[in-house]
Amino acid sequence: MNVYEIQKRIAQRPPFQMIDKVLEVVPGESARGIKCVSVNEPHFAGHFPGMPIMPGVLLIESAAQLCSLVVDDDGVDENFVHMLLKVSEFKFLKPVIPGDVLEIEAKKTKSGGTLTYFDATLKCDGEVKAKGSMIFTKIPKEQIG
Repeated sequence: MNVYEIQKRIAQRPPFQMIDKVLEVVPGESARGIKCVSVNEPHFAGHFPGMPIMPGVLLIESAAQLCSLVVDDDGVDENFVHMLLKVSEFKFLKPVIPGDVLEIEAKKTKSGGTLTYFDATLKCDGEVKAKGSMIFTKIPKEQIG
């Protein structure tokens, strides 16, 4: 999927759309995607001046956006939205800096009721930069707002 195809499937838009390209999606199972980290991203102005490092929360958001492409078996459920409920044991092993091309892998580990569990790994040039688990909950769209 290119950036335009991704926008048909996720709600986020620039500057908060974190997935630039999807290499593979197996609906209901897994996905692999790319985040190209650019020095022009606004968070780098303050995190940290003279030593830009991508904030961990944005690494988690990148993985969560990729998970959102996997969560339903057919990829789309018009009546519900999947919200990030919990982040578990996320580890930030190496800094992510401008120029890095993050290779993100998301794998659904289990689901039941309204909960879906994922493991995610973020790598650059084969080196793991961050990894952890996330839980999403499924709620009716009419309950938002």
